[in-house]
Amino acid sequence: MASFINLSKYMAENAELLAGEVVEAVLHKMNLNIPLWEKEQAIHMYVELLGFLGESLMDEDQDTVPNTLIEWSKKNAAMQVSSGGKISEIVVRYPPTRTVFNEIFTRVSTELGLSLKENALIIKQINMMLDISLNETIFAFERLSDQFREETQKELAALSAPLVPVKDGIVILPLVGDIDAYKANHIMEHVVPKIPILEVDHVIADFSGILTINKQIAEYLYQIGEMLRLMGVHVITTGLRPELAQTVINSGISLSTIESYANVKQALESIK
Repeated sequence: MASFINLSKYMAENAELLAGEVVEAVLHKMNLNIPLWEKEQAIHMYVELLGFLGESLMDEDQDTVPNTLIEWSKKNAAMQVSSGGKISEIVVRYPPTRTVFNEIFTRVSTELGLSLKENALIIKQINMMLDISLNETIFAFERLSDQFREETQKELAALSAPLVPVKDGIVILPLVGDIDAYKANHIMEHVVPKIPILEVDHVIADFSGILTINKQIAEYLYQIGEMLRLMGVHVITTGLRPELAQTVINSGISLSTIESYANVKQALESIK
């Protein structure tokens, strides 16, 4: 334990120097050249990692790692997700980091007179910490990425079908982009319930902004229109381009049952 105390003290006193050495060696092994601010950020990161290593070496249970290391790994994953980076950009750093840490601490162990057994325990602890950190980082990245995608999907769904009031009792429902099952379901669950609250008499569903739809989505949108009609709402469609109209016909829906105009202006003029 006395040897580990000396090593921990050495690490605390030389953390900045050791972290800088790690960064330079990893960059050299990966043949990378990064801006100064990113290098300083990496040094700070390795100073923290060295602190976790020193803390773990002083723990009587050598098979545990500090909870702060896990939280640190999750924080790194969160930063990568928020910046739009890939998990591979983090993963590729671990093998050279492992090699550099092992080389540096083998040298330091020799300088401080640690035995081969003690050096082996340090290397084991380094590898365990890096393995756990890598796993926690990947798990957190995947979880946060899923959350980010879900939130983005909700935002896009809301933007793809907003209700736009134009006159008393009249709203336009501009459909934008690719309408998929998620967006169609969003209209059913979040847009349709707003219509009675707004005391709407006429809904103009404008298809001019739709890129593509398939038979399933065409049927879904038709069902939404029928639901509105049952609620006593007058539904008009506009901007139904020939290729979209063909998809509607192929889905078995008769266009003769749908009141349709070329554009929103004509639809508004038709409402008395």
